[in-house]
Amino acid sequence: MFICICNAIRECELRAAAREHAGDADAVYEQLGKRPQCGSCLDEATLILLEARGEVPEVAPTTGQPALSV
Repeated sequence: MFICICNAIRECELRAAAREHAGDADAVYEQLGKRPQCGSCLDEATLILLEARGEVPEVAPTTGQPALSV
């Protein structure tokens, strides 16, 4: 599934990059040779990075709602 439509970044690519590169979504996008365009993907990308690294927050950072279980 595409997470970032602007840059055609798939969830599997983001998860693989999360395991190899530290940092937030902006830093990981940079490692992929991309730059966030519209920014609508950044919240979801951040959660995917945290999940891939085993750092899922108990509360979603932007909504204050409980994070989804994986």
